[in-house]
Amino acid sequence: MRIDVAKNSANAQYSTLSPALAVGDDEPDRNLALELVRVTEAAAIAGGHWVGFGDKNLADGAAVDAMRSLLQTVHFNGIVVIGEGEKDEAPMLFNGERVGDGSGPECDVAVDPIDGTRLTALGINNALAVLAVAERGSMFDPSAVFYMEKLVTGPEAADMVDLRLPVKQNLHLIAKANNKKVSQLNVMILDRDRHRPLVEEIREAGARTKFIMDGDVAGAIAASREGTDVDALMGIGGTPEGIVAACAIKSLGGVIQGRLWPTSDEEKQKAIDAGHDLDRVLSTDDLVTSDNCYFAATGITDGDLLRGVRYSKDKVLTQSMVMRSKSGTIRVVDGEHQAHKWESYARVNQ
Repeated sequence: MRIDVAKNSANAQYSTLSPALAVGDDEPDRNLALELVRVTEAAAIAGGHWVGFGDKNLADGAAVDAMRSLLQTVHFNGIVVIGEGEKDEAPMLFNGERVGDGSGPECDVAVDPIDGTRLTALGINNALAVLAVAERGSMFDPSAVFYMEKLVTGPEAADMVDLRLPVKQNLHLIAKANNKKVSQLNVMILDRDRHRPLVEEIREAGARTKFIMDGDVAGAIAASREGTDVDALMGIGGTPEGIVAACAIKSLGGVIQGRLWPTSDEEKQKAIDAGHDLDRVLSTDDLVTSDNCYFAATGITDGDLLRGVRYSKDKVLTQSMVMRSKSGTIRVVDGEHQAHKWESYARVNQ
């Protein structure tokens, strides 16, 4: 009897899985992470054939086809809540489309087969194939307002910054948290005319700006991830992209704060009718309420986060990142794919 007690005690001490990481049968489990990487790899490979060819629609169409095809093999019952558009304007991966093999847990799915279609068409850095998954009903509904004002930074300053504060004050807080001078900070921002006043404020505060043409999902993750030389992302970008980024930031431990930014009186009224407070600052947890969500991305062009699709003799090389918020695990996955097995996604007449 004493031996049995000792064995039980030892088993309890050396448990194989922390209760905090356990999931129920109706929740997406850790195996989902690597299934999602296969999906973003396929989209990146398909879109990668169109890098530098100047046609963003053909690139996006190829990535959508590939992502949808692979999504149907994933073990979950997903509904696209952030997709390519409404059903009448997006024949595939439209909002409300069911994806997955129909078994397993019910999930919200956010897809962006190419975050940065223009970047892909022009061969510019930071284009990604992106996919985020969370428990059903946990993603913020972005349908009322397309744009939001954003502030993203890493874990060091996550509890200090506030979107309602002046830009200069937030920059000083970020600098203090990171043990830097303000003059050493790099602030990533979309290159848009609407950001001219913000750019002036950042520079007057003494910080540096780092412009991106498109792709603020990559920018938000770079601002949250150590070693990217990006300390913050600021400015107005897409609400759907903010929600996708929030899924990644849940794993990274940084923060995204957003405030809806309607572009017309009609959109403003639509937001009010939907019950939104336009003065409210939305936190990471407001954008994705679940603590069990997943993010996967594969580089299409080289960027701050990942290498783009490359070709070596008979191989296609990819680099991906996959995150799971429940465990806080972040994996960088280098893939080698036999080129002849991906010929169905290759560009015609190449």
